Amino acid sequence: MSTVIYSSPIFGPVHSRRLGVSLGINLLPADGKVCTFDCVYCECGLNRERRPTLPMPTREEVREALEQRLKDMKQNGPAPDVLTFAGNGEPTVNPHFPEIIDDTIKLRNKYFPKAKVSVLSNATQVHRPAVREALLKTDNNIQKLDTVNSLYIKKVDQPCGAYDVNTVIEGLKAFHGHVIIQTMFMRGSLRVGEETFAADNTGEEYVGPWMEAVKEIAPQQVMIYTIDREVPTEGLLKATHEQLDAIRDRVIATGIPCTASY
Repeated sequence: MSTVIYSSPIFGPVHSRRLGVSLGINLLPADGKVCTFDCVYCECGLNRERRPTLPMPTREEVREALEQRLKDMKQNGPAPDVLTFAGNGEPTVNPHFPEIIDDTIKLRNKYFPKAKVSVLSNATQVHRPAVREALLKTDNNIQKLDTVNSLYIKKVDQPCGAYDVNTVIEGLKAFHGHVIIQTMFMRGSLRVGEETFAADNTGEEYVGPWMEAVKEIAPQQVMIYTIDREVPTEGLLKATHEQLDAIRDRVIATGIPCTASY
Protein backbone atom coordinates (compact mmCIF):
# COMPACT_ATOMS: atom_id res chain seq x y z
CA MET A 1 0.00 0.00 0.00
CA SER A 2 1.18 3.54 -0.65
CA THR A 3 2.66 5.45 2.26
CA VAL A 4 3.93 8.98 2.88
CA ILE A 5 7.46 10.31 3.34
CA TYR A 6 7.60 13.95 4.42
CA SER A 7 9.88 16.73 3.26
CA SER A 8 12.63 17.76 5.66
CA PRO A 9 13.06 19.85 7.67
CA ILE A 10 9.77 21.72 7.08
CA PHE A 11 6.54 20.46 5.51
CA GLY A 12 2.98 21.72 5.22
CA PRO A 13 1.11 23.35 6.70
CA VAL A 14 -1.38 20.51 6.87
CA HIS A 15 -4.76 20.33 8.56
CA SER A 16 -4.43 18.07 11.57
CA ARG A 17 -7.49 16.26 12.93
CA ARG A 18 -6.24 16.94 16.46
CA LEU A 19 -4.25 20.18 16.26
CA GLY A 20 -5.66 22.43 13.51
CA VAL A 21 -3.41 24.24 10.98
CA SER A 22 -0.09 22.54 11.63
CA LEU A 23 3.31 23.45 10.22
CA GLY A 24 5.37 20.28 10.31
CA ILE A 25 8.98 20.11 11.51
CA ASN A 26 10.68 16.90 10.41
CA LEU A 27 13.99 16.25 12.17
CA LEU A 28 14.58 13.02 10.25
CA PRO A 29 16.01 12.45 6.75
CA ALA A 30 13.87 13.52 3.79
CA ASP A 31 14.13 10.18 1.99
CA GLY A 32 13.31 7.62 4.68
CA LYS A 33 12.38 6.72 8.25
CA VAL A 34 14.38 6.76 11.47
CA CYS A 35 12.25 5.43 14.30
CA THR A 36 12.56 3.49 17.53
CA PHE A 37 9.20 1.85 16.75
CA ASP A 38 8.16 0.06 13.57
CA CYS A 39 4.40 0.34 13.92
CA VAL A 40 2.42 -1.83 11.52
CA TYR A 41 0.01 1.08 10.98
CA CYS A 42 2.61 3.80 10.32
CA GLU A 43 1.63 6.07 7.43
CA CYS A 44 5.34 6.43 6.57
CA GLY A 45 5.69 2.69 5.96
CA LEU A 46 7.78 0.02 7.64
CA ASN A 47 11.36 0.82 8.63
CA ARG A 48 12.95 -1.84 6.42
CA GLU A 49 11.16 -0.45 3.37
CA ARG A 50 12.09 3.16 4.08
CA ARG A 51 15.79 3.13 4.94
CA PRO A 52 17.22 6.64 4.38
CA THR A 53 20.39 7.58 2.55
CA LEU A 54 20.37 11.25 3.57
CA PRO A 55 21.49 12.60 6.97
CA MET A 56 19.26 14.16 9.59
CA PRO A 57 18.95 17.94 9.20
CA THR A 58 21.28 20.00 11.36
CA ARG A 59 20.18 22.54 13.95
CA GLU A 60 21.19 25.36 11.59
CA GLU A 61 19.26 23.87 8.66
CA VAL A 62 16.13 23.53 10.74
CA ARG A 63 16.36 27.05 12.15
CA GLU A 64 16.95 28.68 8.76
CA ALA A 65 14.23 26.72 6.97
CA LEU A 66 11.72 27.32 9.75
CA GLU A 67 12.36 31.06 9.87
CA GLN A 68 12.02 31.35 6.09
CA ARG A 69 8.68 29.49 6.17
CA LEU A 70 7.35 31.52 9.09
CA LYS A 71 8.26 34.76 7.32
CA ASP A 72 6.32 33.61 4.28
CA MET A 73 3.30 32.60 6.37
CA LYS A 74 3.42 35.96 8.14
CA GLN A 75 3.17 37.71 4.77
CA ASN A 76 0.91 35.35 2.87
CA GLY A 77 -0.83 33.13 5.41
CA PRO A 78 -2.19 30.95 6.71
CA ALA A 79 -1.37 31.58 10.35
CA PRO A 80 -0.41 28.29 12.01
CA ASP A 81 -2.26 27.02 15.05
CA VAL A 82 0.68 24.83 15.91
CA LEU A 83 4.29 24.06 15.00
CA THR A 84 4.48 20.28 15.16
CA PHE A 85 7.53 18.07 15.45
CA ALA A 86 6.53 14.97 13.50
CA GLY A 87 7.45 13.52 10.12
CA ASN A 88 9.49 10.45 9.17
CA GLY A 89 9.92 8.75 12.52
CA GLU A 90 10.79 9.70 16.09
CA PRO A 91 11.80 13.40 16.38
CA THR A 92 13.53 13.07 19.74
CA VAL A 93 16.29 10.85 18.30
CA ASN A 94 17.77 13.83 16.47
CA PRO A 95 20.91 14.62 18.52
CA HIS A 96 20.11 18.35 18.43
CA PHE A 97 16.47 17.98 19.49
CA PRO A 98 16.82 20.02 22.73
CA GLU A 99 18.56 22.94 20.99
CA ILE A 100 16.08 22.87 18.11
CA ILE A 101 13.22 23.12 20.58
CA ASP A 102 14.81 26.27 22.01
CA ASP A 103 15.25 27.77 18.52
CA THR A 104 11.66 26.94 17.59
CA ILE A 105 10.21 28.58 20.68
CA LYS A 106 12.20 31.76 19.93
CA LEU A 107 10.98 31.83 16.33
CA ARG A 108 7.41 31.09 17.40
CA ASN A 109 7.52 33.99 19.85
CA LYS A 110 8.87 36.29 17.12
CA TYR A 111 6.43 35.46 14.33
CA PHE A 112 3.33 33.72 15.71
CA PRO A 113 3.28 34.02 19.51
CA LYS A 114 -0.20 32.48 19.72
CA ALA A 115 0.88 29.26 17.98
CA LYS A 116 1.57 26.19 20.09
CA VAL A 117 4.73 24.10 19.88
CA SER A 118 3.87 20.40 19.79
CA VAL A 119 5.87 17.18 19.70
CA LEU A 120 4.46 13.86 18.52
CA SER A 121 6.61 11.19 20.15
CA ASN A 122 6.48 7.47 20.91
CA ALA A 123 7.78 7.99 24.48
CA THR A 124 10.88 5.82 23.98
CA GLN A 125 13.25 8.69 24.79
CA VAL A 126 11.53 10.31 27.77
CA HIS A 127 14.12 8.78 30.13
CA ARG A 128 16.86 11.00 28.65
CA PRO A 129 17.25 14.14 30.83
CA ALA A 130 17.95 16.56 27.95
CA VAL A 131 14.96 15.26 25.98
CA ARG A 132 12.72 15.44 29.05
CA GLU A 133 13.73 19.03 29.79
CA ALA A 134 13.07 20.03 26.18
CA LEU A 135 9.65 18.37 26.17
CA LEU A 136 8.71 20.24 29.34
CA LYS A 137 9.22 23.52 27.42
CA THR A 138 6.67 22.64 24.75
CA ASP A 139 2.99 23.48 24.85
CA ASN A 140 1.82 20.05 23.72
CA ASN A 141 4.06 17.19 24.86
CA ILE A 142 2.21 14.40 23.06
CA GLN A 143 3.41 10.89 23.93
CA LYS A 144 2.21 7.54 22.62
CA LEU A 145 0.75 4.78 24.77
CA ASP A 146 -1.25 2.39 22.59
CA THR A 147 -1.71 -0.24 25.29
CA VAL A 148 -0.05 -1.72 28.36
CA ASN A 149 -0.17 -5.23 26.87
CA SER A 150 3.41 -6.33 26.15
CA LEU A 151 2.48 -8.84 23.44
CA TYR A 152 0.39 -6.27 21.59
CA ILE A 153 3.26 -3.77 21.77
CA LYS A 154 5.67 -6.40 20.42
CA LYS A 155 3.40 -7.34 17.50
CA VAL A 156 1.91 -3.94 16.62
CA ASP A 157 4.26 -1.16 17.77
CA GLN A 158 7.33 -3.37 17.23
CA PRO A 159 9.94 -1.54 19.38
CA CYS A 160 13.43 -1.50 17.85
CA GLY A 161 15.35 -2.42 20.97
CA ALA A 162 14.62 -2.88 24.65
CA TYR A 163 11.20 -1.57 25.71
CA ASP A 164 9.45 -1.99 29.03
CA VAL A 165 5.99 -0.45 29.18
CA ASN A 166 6.08 -0.08 32.97
CA THR A 167 9.30 1.93 32.74
CA VAL A 168 7.69 4.11 30.07
CA ILE A 169 4.64 4.68 32.26
CA GLU A 170 6.90 5.79 35.10
CA GLY A 171 8.60 8.19 32.70
CA LEU A 172 5.25 9.61 31.66
CA LYS A 173 4.17 10.01 35.28
CA ALA A 174 7.37 11.99 35.90
CA PHE A 175 6.06 14.82 33.68
CA HIS A 176 3.65 15.56 36.57
CA GLY A 177 0.74 16.29 34.25
CA HIS A 178 2.58 18.19 31.53
CA VAL A 179 1.91 15.46 28.98
CA ILE A 180 -0.79 14.49 26.50
CA ILE A 181 -1.33 10.78 25.92
CA GLN A 182 -2.13 9.73 22.36
CA THR A 183 -3.45 6.25 21.63
CA MET A 184 -4.19 4.49 18.35
CA PHE A 185 -7.23 2.23 18.62
CA MET A 186 -7.92 -0.12 15.74
CA ARG A 187 -9.32 -3.52 14.78
CA GLY A 188 -8.31 -6.28 12.41
CA SER A 189 -5.60 -8.91 12.35
CA LEU A 190 -1.96 -9.41 11.36
CA ARG A 191 -0.33 -12.28 9.54
CA VAL A 192 3.06 -13.05 11.06
CA GLY A 193 4.45 -16.06 9.20
CA GLU A 194 1.94 -18.84 9.83
CA GLU A 195 0.40 -16.99 12.77
CA THR A 196 -2.57 -14.65 12.91
CA PHE A 197 -2.59 -12.02 15.64
CA ALA A 198 -5.73 -10.07 16.57
CA ALA A 199 -4.56 -6.46 16.30
CA ASP A 200 -7.63 -5.19 18.11
CA ASN A 201 -7.12 -3.11 21.25
CA THR A 202 -10.72 -1.86 21.54
CA GLY A 203 -11.97 -4.57 23.92
CA GLU A 204 -12.07 -4.47 27.70
CA GLU A 205 -9.01 -6.74 27.94
CA TYR A 206 -7.00 -3.81 26.58
CA VAL A 207 -9.05 -0.74 27.47
CA GLY A 208 -9.41 -1.50 31.19
CA PRO A 209 -5.66 -1.78 31.99
CA TRP A 210 -4.93 1.16 29.66
CA MET A 211 -7.45 3.25 31.60
CA GLU A 212 -5.71 2.42 34.87
CA ALA A 213 -2.36 3.52 33.41
CA VAL A 214 -3.89 6.76 32.13
CA LYS A 215 -5.26 7.53 35.59
CA GLU A 216 -1.82 6.90 37.11
CA ILE A 217 -0.12 9.18 34.57
CA ALA A 218 -2.76 11.91 35.16
CA PRO A 219 -2.10 13.72 31.85
CA GLN A 220 -3.47 17.12 30.94
CA GLN A 221 -5.36 15.49 28.07
CA VAL A 222 -5.82 12.24 26.17
CA MET A 223 -6.13 12.03 22.38
CA ILE A 224 -7.52 8.82 20.95
CA TYR A 225 -7.65 8.21 17.24
CA THR A 226 -7.82 5.51 14.59
CA ILE A 227 -6.42 4.76 11.15
CA ASP A 228 -6.96 7.69 8.80
CA ARG A 229 -4.56 7.15 5.89
CA GLU A 230 -3.28 4.12 4.02
CA VAL A 231 -1.11 1.79 6.08
CA PRO A 232 1.67 -0.59 5.01
CA THR A 233 0.11 -3.73 6.52
CA GLU A 234 -2.93 -5.63 5.28
CA GLY A 235 -5.75 -6.68 7.58
CA LEU A 236 -5.98 -3.55 9.74
CA LEU A 237 -9.32 -1.78 10.20
CA LYS A 238 -10.50 1.49 11.70
CA ALA A 239 -12.07 1.47 15.12
CA THR A 240 -15.72 2.46 14.89
CA HIS A 241 -17.12 5.81 15.98
CA GLU A 242 -19.07 3.99 18.68
CA GLN A 243 -15.95 2.31 20.06
CA LEU A 244 -13.94 5.53 20.16
CA ASP A 245 -16.82 7.48 21.69
CA ALA A 246 -17.24 4.89 24.43
CA ILE A 247 -13.53 4.99 25.32
CA ARG A 248 -13.48 8.79 25.17
CA ASP A 249 -16.43 9.01 27.54
CA ARG A 250 -14.77 6.66 30.02
CA VAL A 251 -11.68 8.88 30.11
CA ILE A 252 -13.75 12.05 30.51
CA ALA A 253 -15.63 10.40 33.39
CA THR A 254 -12.32 10.25 35.31
CA GLY A 255 -11.98 14.05 35.01
CA ILE A 256 -9.31 13.94 32.27
CA PRO A 257 -10.17 15.81 29.03
CA CYS A 258 -10.25 13.51 26.03
CA THR A 259 -10.87 13.91 22.30
CA ALA A 260 -11.60 11.26 19.68
CA SER A 261 -10.55 11.59 16.04
CA TYR A 262 -12.14 9.37 13.45
